[in-house]
Amino acid sequence: MQSTTIRISRGTLKMLEYYKKKIGARSFDEAIKKLLIDQRRSLIIKYYGIDRGRISSFSEEDRLEDRRP
Repeated sequence: MQSTTIRISRGTLKMLEYYKKKIGARSFDEAIKKLLIDQRRSLIIKYYGIDRGRISSFSEEDRLEDRRP
């Protein structure tokens, strides 16, 4: 794995250290990846999970050609 250096404020470093300890991450890289995955998951739920729990699966009666006006 290739590494790189990033510059962050001391306040951000303290927050990242706390988060790393809280989740039991072995490295800052692992903690940052977890943050990014959690953020992506929350966006997916926010935009694509709007009807979660309100939509039921389709049945044969739901077919359009079976409906009579």
